[in-house]
Amino acid sequence: MFVGIKGRQVKPIFTIHAGEYLVASHLEENFKGLEIWLPTRDTGIDLLVTNPKSSSQNSICAVSLQVKFSKDFLGNKGGGKNTPSSINSKIKAGGWWTFKYDKIEKSQADLWVLVLYRFSHRDFDFVIIEPEQLLERYKKLGHTSGIIQSYVWVTENGQCWETRGLGKAEQEAIADGSFEAPDRDFSQFLNNWQPLEKRIGL
Repeated sequence: MFVGIKGRQVKPIFTIHAGEYLVASHLEENFKGLEIWLPTRDTGIDLLVTNPKSSSQNSICAVSLQVKFSKDFLGNKGGGKNTPSSINSKIKAGGWWTFKYDKIEKSQADLWVLVLYRFSHRDFDFVIIEPEQLLERYKKLGHTSGIIQSYVWVTENGQCWETRGLGKAEQEAIADGSFEAPDRDFSQFLNNWQPLEKRIGL
């Protein structure tokens, strides 16, 4: 069973994954009055969020979300096998995704939400970004087709970085807060729900 808006229980026709549940729960808790819908078939959209207060008889104020979940592959404070503890101690969480270039390019969703969940601390972070913006970032990093391996780190000081392909010195710079690389910097998208708020009329 899935607990919907205002405690209503809705039984979906399929099981939602952890990322969808975390996003839906976060929106219900922090944006009162929104309605969250599950699709009846796979269209590349995981959640549809509507705002009844901003909708009218002729227009529905809605935003569609594609949700991508990753457990914390760095583990519990130094659990990353290939990352020194001096770096891991300053990294809050690290997510690992495998994307297909054409899936991002053809995405029908208004926003993509990358979910990083730390099982050891039972907390999470969200990266909220338009698919066009996400694709443009990957293009600038040399990904123009095929499979994209994405490693995203969230630091203890609230920064967010794409770290795939970085060496130890660059990783250390991320950990100590001195790293500079605009195309890899996802901090502006970290836990920033303003794009959703704007689209949905909050």
